[in-house]
Amino acid sequence: MIKSVDTDLDELLKAWEDTYKKGQLTLWIFLALKEEPKYVDEIKTFVVEKSQGSMSCEEQSLYRVLRKFEHVEIVGHELRKGNKGPDRKYYFLTELGIELFSRFVRRNINLFFHEDIKTILA
Repeated sequence: MIKSVDTDLDELLKAWEDTYKKGQLTLWIFLALKEEPKYVDEIKTFVVEKSQGSMSCEEQSLYRVLRKFEHVEIVGHELRKGNKGPDRKYYFLTELGIELFSRFVRRNINLFFHEDIKTILA
């Protein structure tokens, strides 16, 4: 009986996490670029390392999202020499992107630092 409950709970948790993670990619990209300009592989590595492996992303997904962000001018890129081969696109947050991220954090992330919420999460 316990094993069945654990299995059901694990399945529910996985479904919730899958839904949750779909909406988190933007946040993780912004976190990566807030730190410093990065090329796609560095963004991907940042996401995996800083999320302690709970998040991952495919390069094609990153390129797709970054193109959308560039189109609305919240992300830009500059070409820099790579270690070998062609120049790399290093992505960065524009002033508009920095302001958007700042407002998002104030409205949606800082809530988790309020004492009453921290107590519930503990």
